Amino acid sequence: MSVQFGKANFDGKPVDPEDLNKVRPMVEPYGPDAEGYLCRGNFAVLYRAFHTTTECRREVQPYVLGSGAILTWDGRLDNREELISLLAGGTSASPSDLEIVGAAYVSLGTQAFSKLIGDWALSIWDPTNQFLLLAKDFLGIRHLYYSMEKNGVAWCSILDPLVLCSGRSFKIHEEYIAGWLSFFPAPDLTPYVGIQAVPPSSFVCLKRESVSIGNYWDFDSSKQLHYRSDSEYEEHFRTIFASSVRRRLRSGVPVLAELSGGMDSSSIVCVADLIMKTKQVDAPRLDTVSYYDDSEPNWNEKPYFGAIEQKRSRIGCHIDASSNESSAFSFQNRFVATPNQWATSPKLTGQLADLMKAQGNRVILSGIGGDEVTGGVPTPVPELADLLARIHLATLLRQLTAWALVKRKPLFHILFDIVREFLPHSLIGLPAHLRPASHRCQKNTNHSKSSGR
Repeated sequence: MSVQFGKANFDGKPVDPEDLNKVRPMVEPYGPDAEGYLCRGNFAVLYRAFHTTTECRREVQPYVLGSGAILTWDGRLDNREELISLLAGGTSASPSDLEIVGAAYVSLGTQAFSKLIGDWALSIWDPTNQFLLLAKDFLGIRHLYYSMEKNGVAWCSILDPLVLCSGRSFKIHEEYIAGWLSFFPAPDLTPYVGIQAVPPSSFVCLKRESVSIGNYWDFDSSKQLHYRSDSEYEEHFRTIFASSVRRRLRSGVPVLAELSGGMDSSSIVCVADLIMKTKQVDAPRLDTVSYYDDSEPNWNEKPYFGAIEQKRSRIGCHIDASSNESSAFSFQNRFVATPNQWATSPKLTGQLADLMKAQGNRVILSGIGGDEVTGGVPTPVPELADLLARIHLATLLRQLTAWALVKRKPLFHILFDIVREFLPHSLIGLPAHLRPASHRCQKNTNHSKSSGR
């Protein structure tokens, strides 16, 4: 991803260019392709570009809009054609993502954020009204952090400059650590008291005397799909899945896919191959990388990713997870801004970085979270609940017995889990993922909502 760092002084005091010079060495490795810089009065921003698409090579950032507002953008816009049509001549004949986003903001204001589908983060400084907008995509794939200082604000795509160049020390945020220990820290928190993260699906408006957070998108459970058969639901899933993979193959350089041989990564690679055969995408080639460890009998994935390699008639790169071979890539003496940031061994991360550099890869396709969607983590509940609802009792009993043996769990315990699906929440309580979370931030009540990602 590209990276940006900026400062704004709400008291009108000019930003010291030296503040950005101190940050430059920290952000350069993230954006080796080009630099954009603007220092104007009480506002300054530094941008380092990491190009992944053909269009982004034409972008010049920061981008000054006709109104005088200054836009800095890092992202991949997936619904370009839809937005170009919506803007009806508001862009050039072959616009970059940056130009489309700028035109959308000029036309729609903050309501434009709900129209931007893809992975992105942006900042907009309005010099006339002296406010800063920070926003990011609805899932929060891209990072954007900010720190309110005396009479001003600093923001960045990475935490390092905000921590190391602030001139002050930070207390550890206990609530973040508690969330991290339970695997899911709140999305608006960081490990440091005084540094916040822009929440997913949200924009933060920072002024001299106020900070407000508006939610531009929310999940709408009232919008449901109703088909007549399972095959129609399956076809819908395949269509959405193929569209998601196709969007991430929009790259001017070869794409690298992680391939474990599991349900999710295998599906991504096979669908990507089918899409690339149709010449619908820019990516010139799809490479794969797989990890293996012969010393672990329960973690030998070679037979599984080997079957996919055989199907696509191409051997990918294999990284030995048990190897002690060193890599030129090192994290020694590097500041690690978040706990467990390098959860994978630095050696393996270094080998992956070396591989990507050698092959010219800049985009990785990963199946993170795919097991829960495509069945990589099998659960009997959907199948058995469906059989119970259809009153297929003989098949239900047969499958219930089979699942009990596989799960090594009493048959009646599984049956109870199934029956729970049909009971009202007033009796059994809401599932954990549906329980309301406490709001830590001031919410802007005049926000727009859009669904259908």
